[in-house]
Formats: sequence, C-alpha cells, structure tokens
Amino acid sequence: MTRPAYHLTMPDDHRSAVVFSSPHSARHYPADFLDSTVLDAHAIRSSEDAFVDQLFDCAPAFGAPLLCAGAPRAYVDLNRAAEELDPALFAGVPRNAHNPRVASGLGVIPRVVANGRAIYRGKLPLGEAHRRIDAYWRPYHDELQRLLRLSRDRFGEVILIDCHSMPHEALESLHRMGARRPEVVLGDRFGASADGEVVDRVEAAFRKAGLQVVRNTPFAGAYVTQHYGRPSRHQHVIQVEIDRAIYLDERRIRPNANFEAFRTLLRSVVAELSEIGQSDLPLAAE
Repeated sequence: MTRPAYHLTMPDDHRSAVVFSSPHSARHYPADFLDSTVLDAHAIRSSEDAFVDQLFDCAPAFGAPLLCAGAPRAYVDLNRAAEELDPALFAGVPRNAHNPRVASGLGVIPRVVANGRAIYRGKLPLGEAHRRIDAYWRPYHDELQRLLRLSRDRFGEVILIDCHSMPHEALESLHRMGARRPEVVLGDRFGASADGEVVDRVEAAFRKAGLQVVRNTPFAGAYVTQHYGRPSRHQHVIQVEIDRAIYLDERRIRPNANFEAFRTLLRSVVAELSEIGQSDLPLAAE
C-alpha cells in the first residue's frame, strides 16, 4: 500500500475542543492485498464502517478537526493495540493471556471479517504485521495523540468522538428483549473513558435529533476509548456506533435512499457536539 496513513481535515477556525475520528471507514484496497485474500473485493469490505467519514465530514465547518484512517480495517485495525497480534495468523507470536478480540480473529491485523469469514489462505510472516503497523497504525495514533494534546493545551480539555457504525443485526438481541431497537450506541467504558456530564451532553445531542440512544450495550468501546480516555486529565473519549441500516444498503455496501437525509440530520448533531467544547463545562475551569 502506498496511500497516506491518515487523512486530516483541520478547521479554518479551530474553536472547538472536540476532535472527531473515524478509524474504520477507509475503503481503498490495493490489488496486492486483494490477491492475498480468499475473499472477493466486495466481501472484504464487510467489516468496514462504510461512509462514516462522509457522515461526519462537516465537523471542520463547526471548528473541530476530523481524522480519518488511510488504511482499511481488514488490512490493519486502528482500534486495536499494536500488541494485539493473533498467533493463529502469525508464526512466532506467543499465546498470552486470553484476549477475546484476538481469539475471535479481530486483532490489530484481522484474521477474519464479519461473520467470521477468513481473510487469508494461511499464516502471514510476522514481518508483514510489523510493516503494516509501522506504516499505518503508528502514524495514525501519533497524529491522534498530537490532536488531543493540541486541543487540551488550547482549551484546557479535549473530547474525542470516535465515530463508527454497527451492523443492524448486532442490535437484534436488544430488540428481542422488548426494548426499542437503538439507533446509536455510546461507549464510555462504563464511565471510565469520559466524565458523566460530557456523556450526558453527547447523548442529549443525538436524542434531540430524534435518535434512540443507549450506552455501552452491546459496544462499550475498544482500544481508542480505553487507551485515550483520561477524564481525570480532562481528556474524554466517547465511541459512537450508528446502525448502518439507517443510511446504508448493507448487502451492497452502498448509501441507501436515506443517506443524504441522515447526513443532514447528523450535521445538526455534529454542530451540537462541537459546541460542547466551546462552552463552560465545569471540568474546563478546574
């Protein structure tokens, strides 16, 4: 791969302490990667947070930076730790303490895509994992850390909105339990990655737009929320998962007829979220 490790759009007027990121929306798969997989060019995209970068691309207009992945999730997963290497995919990787993400094939270099479909015919050399991590994972996280530090230094706090989408079927169990099917799941690691008042305001922004919101079930956040969420240091991270069926034809991986309307709806949400970082949160004054 020769594509950039990330795409950063900075606002002309950086006036918000909020940073938006989209680590799973890259959709450019080079021929040599496709040649190494048993999947076709369509199936390889099934784990992608398709078009999430476009849903949130208005963020800079409201004074907030937007950072998007340059490499697709099936190639290297930026929402995993660099050490989450899968011994079932790479020879020479020791089997350490049980990690459910790695065990299921969803380490930093995924072994499978959605529904457990294998990506490769066999194992890969460990050097390939290190090459991908050095070329794409480290530059993305270096830039994310820089953005967080920049905003915290400038505004006294920073709020990272980590933007994702989830398969519609992932919510089926909640629906069967009799609850209204959620459209947005906010993950704050059960309060560990963000101050409660910040999460309340994020939830209120989505609810104001008429969206059904739940917290931490079935997704509480992964590496980004766990690693960067430090509310005691005025660094808050909230993962946002959006039901793909709202805006996407999941089978064809194409925007559906509601895409532009939903994108317009999210513009109002992004505007509200960006204002959180411009107001007098108690944490900013401590």
